[in-house]
Parts: sequence; C-alpha cells; structure tokens
Amino acid sequence: MYLCPTMKKILKVDSPNDFARYVEAPVLHPLIIIIHFDELAPFRHSLNNYGVYGLFIQRQFPEGLSYGMKTLQVSDASIIAVEPGQIGGLEDNGERISLSGWALLWSPELLHGSELERQIDRYQYFSYFFAGSLRMEPDEWDCITQLLAQMRQELVTHDDTPSLRSILLGYLHLILEYCNRIYLRQLSDEDKGGSDLLKRFHDLLQQYFRENRQLTQGLPTVAYCASELAYSPRYFGDIVHKATGGTAIGYIHNYVINQAKSLLMNGHNISETSRLLGFDFSHHFTRLFKKMTGLTPSEYLGK
Repeated sequence: MYLCPTMKKILKVDSPNDFARYVEAPVLHPLIIIIHFDELAPFRHSLNNYGVYGLFIQRQFPEGLSYGMKTLQVSDASIIAVEPGQIGGLEDNGERISLSGWALLWSPELLHGSELERQIDRYQYFSYFFAGSLRMEPDEWDCITQLLAQMRQELVTHDDTPSLRSILLGYLHLILEYCNRIYLRQLSDEDKGGSDLLKRFHDLLQQYFRENRQLTQGLPTVAYCASELAYSPRYFGDIVHKATGGTAIGYIHNYVINQAKSLLMNGHNISETSRLLGFDFSHHFTRLFKKMTGLTPSEYLGK
C-alpha cells in the first residue's frame, strides 16, 4: 500500500509479499519471495520504502531509478541490493513495464538467530555508500539465477518448516557470497585509497546516528570525523574531494538528508525529523533540506 495520499507515491514494502502482491506474483512464503519477472504480466513502476532486504537481478533496468538521493546508472545483467530503511525505484507514472530477470526479497525475521544475521552487515553492497549495481559476468548470471530457480522450487514443493528455512538460509548465504565476490572485484578496479576512506567515513556516520549521538552532540562535523579517522581536517577534506569531487561537509549533509527523507516518508513530521537528526531548530533543518534538494520538506512531501 502507499504511505500517504498527500506524499509522493511510495510503496511501503514492510514484508516481501507487499511487493509480490503489487506485481501480482505468487505468494509462496510469509518471509521470503522469489519472483521471475519474465513470467509476469506488465506492471506499474513503484518507488519503494523497504522494510526488507532485497536483490534485484535483471537483464536491463528502467532508466532513472532512484536510490536515496541519487539516480542510478545501471549496466546490463546487474544486481541492485537494498536493505531495510532504504528508498529506491521509480515513482508510479501510470506506465506498465515488463522486466527480464528476478527479484529476491526477504524479511529480517527470516535471519533471526542465524549465523547469517550476524554476518549480514559485512555485505557492503547493501549500503547507500555503494550506490551502484553489481555487474555480472555471463557465468555469474547463470549460476545465481539457477540458485534462485532451485530456491523457488523448494518453496513451491515443501511446506514451511524449520528444515525448509535452514535450506533457504543456505541458498541465501551462497547467493550473498557470490554477490560479495562481484562487489570485491569491482572495488579492486577502483581507486582503493579513496574508496576505503569513503567506506570508513560512511561507517562512522552510520555508527554516529545508530548510537543517537546527534541527540546530545548535534550533527557530526568534519573536524570530528577527521579526528576519528586519524586525519587532520584539511588533509581529510582533500582526500574526500579527490574521491568524490565534493566536500566532506557536503558528504555529511547528503547523508543527513537521506536520513531525513526516510524519516519524513515514514510519517514523522518536520519538527520531529529535525529533532531526531540533531538540529537545534527546525528552520535550520528546513534551510539545509532546501539547499540540498531544491525543495522545502513540505514541498518534498507534497510533490
């Protein structure tokens, strides 16, 4: 269902089957879905607010897909990964589309108490930091899609039991490891110095807000981040600029506004969102939001 008629058309995907029902795919299990898009009738675009993990494995993605505040440029035969709290997709504009590929979505509840639950944070390709796609070689496409077909066959032919869930977790772990190999290969092709720093920078921001430090210390500063990462503020700023073309404070502000959009789309009002992000005054939040997006929070919600 959509979050609110006055907001953007956001499909709230609290469970895997929220998305399955939207695209009219078979519902096979309460905590996991495997969709073969080639078998479906054309369906409408959706901009999704995810409460689940997901992998979208497709031959070709629609143009203009959003991922947080960014627009993705996705190559053919790629994987896009999403995790709870993220927003991505393409807002419903009435057009119906046909896709070629697969979608695998699962609830965090499926992982509870498992080894995979303890390992899931190490798969960096789920992060907004990555903000890209995993580009598959032909043999990787064949291998991953075969695993998906085998998983779906398990769901079709067997009842939901602890044994089935254990088997599904085994398949899921294997698929995530294949994705991680692709991710690491792509990472090795990039400038590792800048990439490693950005990863640590992003992880630091995640930890800062996860521990709710903003409620007592306010927004993180460049000086704070540089100190925590063992750089001088000037040198830290130079490295970030070389890696991104932007400033360190701009990176922080981008992260904050991504968090703001998620809070707003989950029903928090402007004042609550401002407070939860560590702003002293809501008009300071509104001014930054307008600077970063070109819209006020109110205009963004009503767009």
